[in-house]
Amino acid sequence: MIDNKQIEENEKAVLVGVMQQGQNELQVKEYLEELAFLAETAGAVTVRNFMQKLAHPDSKTFVGKGKLEEIRDYITGRDINLVIFDDELSGSQILNIEKVLNVRTIDRSDLILDIFARRAKTAQAKTQVELAQYQYLLPRLKGMWKHLERQGGGIGTRGPGETEIETDRRIVKEKIALLRRRLQEIDKQAFTQRKDRGEFIRVALVGYTNVGKSTIMNVLSKSEVFAENKLFATLDTTTRKVVFETTPFLLSDTVGFIRKLPHHLVESFKSTLDEVREADILLHVVDLSHPNYEDQLNVVNKTLQELKVTEKPVITIFNKLDQYERNAFDEWLEPEVRNQILGELHERWENETLGNCVFISATDKRNLEGLRATILQKVRQLYRERYPYKTEFMFE
Repeated sequence: MIDNKQIEENEKAVLVGVMQQGQNELQVKEYLEELAFLAETAGAVTVRNFMQKLAHPDSKTFVGKGKLEEIRDYITGRDINLVIFDDELSGSQILNIEKVLNVRTIDRSDLILDIFARRAKTAQAKTQVELAQYQYLLPRLKGMWKHLERQGGGIGTRGPGETEIETDRRIVKEKIALLRRRLQEIDKQAFTQRKDRGEFIRVALVGYTNVGKSTIMNVLSKSEVFAENKLFATLDTTTRKVVFETTPFLLSDTVGFIRKLPHHLVESFKSTLDEVREADILLHVVDLSHPNYEDQLNVVNKTLQELKVTEKPVITIFNKLDQYERNAFDEWLEPEVRNQILGELHERWENETLGNCVFISATDKRNLEGLRATILQKVRQLYRERYPYKTEFMFE
């Protein structure tokens, strides 16, 4: 796996965001907060954020000359060795920025790839990440100051008349083709495994990253799936057999979504997302305590539209109700007012989801019985429709 830009633990970084047309300052600040969380997940410490309002990003350096000089003046003499841009940069932009700042520069996509590379444990996840890394690298080769380190370099590897950049491109394309073939073989094995699961209703947890999907997976399936307060704690899909009141079904935890998720990463993780495509019911988990939870909900819905799975039954789970109440209510608020606010919140989302929503706290185990009852009702309904001959022993 390529790791020429792996982030070292406790590297100090500054973040750079651009407010483009159709965006406001509040949005860009939120994007930079999320970028800081991504950086923290990768092991870096954010020292300062820079923001610039531009109608269009500069084709050479993304930000304007004055802003770049301001960033350079700030990092000069300080122990800062990393600059992270919130938007995707071209290879030539990275080269030009590094010439001015004299500090390693990466973009949001590169940062996410770094996190995925750290989190990948299985052969499938590692292959998916490596493929995404090479797909990211290919269009940036021309602008990179440092070309690929090649294990098979030397006599016999370079065609007649090829330049170094052409050779590097050919090597990367061959590597991409090899990884795709390898991934196809892994996908075939995964597809066979999914087919062997029998006639079970499949339920998949989906949602923005770090909303508590793995915690809910652990609570519902009584298993020990890795859960952590960091972005992309789960990369590999985990599937467990769950039984509610004699009714069995398969429950899968999937990789979290995020805004500006690199397209090549989505493409590489197609097989992981097949769990979402092949699911019968989706549990869309939302972090109710997040100040912009509605934006996160919309990002996930948009991704589900891109995956063409919007026709499936969806139960929206508003998680972290305990944190929401701590953030929204102070101790002096009268119980009647508190209940009225919660009632209006429930009523609003009952209407928005046509009654297909549940409010819970997975950590406090609040209203988990209500969640189980809602899931059980949907699962049994699908069994009746698809496998009526099975329902007699399941619904005793």
